[in-house]
Amino acid sequence: MNLISLFITSILVENIVLTNFLGMCPFFGLSNKEKGSVGMGLSVILVVTMSSLVTYFLYYNVLVPSHTEYLKTILFILVIASFVQLLDIMIKKFFKSLYEIMGIYLPLITTNCAVFGIVLLNIQNDYTIAEVMAYSLGSSIGFMLVIYVFSTIRERLENAPIIKSFKGLPIAFVTASIMALLFTRYIGG
Repeated sequence: MNLISLFITSILVENIVLTNFLGMCPFFGLSNKEKGSVGMGLSVILVVTMSSLVTYFLYYNVLVPSHTEYLKTILFILVIASFVQLLDIMIKKFFKSLYEIMGIYLPLITTNCAVFGIVLLNIQNDYTIAEVMAYSLGSSIGFMLVIYVFSTIRERLENAPIIKSFKGLPIAFVTASIMALLFTRYIGG
């Protein structure tokens, strides 16, 4: 597959959130404010890109030669957790206000199924290192794009005349469903 095509497809057509429904916890948890969504998006881009690179080399240079591919889940989670811990320390030290906005959701990147899903899909799809980087960067940018767009919609919905029973998460679920329908419209079949 062409790298540019893989990159664009992973952002829009096969968006990790809206077509695979991975990463829904931070998607709904941090999408109520623009700043939090951008912070989470950038964090996911960093963690996914670095984790994908490291896990690719570990998988093909350690697990495959030693016939221990069954350890990939544990190894991938360990790598992701290490990068999240480093990112957590850096954001806490240098971006205190962003750290407070992100709260519990920053450490939860470790168990964010979107992050793990992207790293795992790289191996399952048997991508080359160039394809791994294109897919990882595209998927994480797609995550950031969707969470950012969703946050701007949710901010506008806060002041919209919506009946009380639909305020907050109920209207967010409806909005996310409509967004998912729009994105899945472009999936070929």
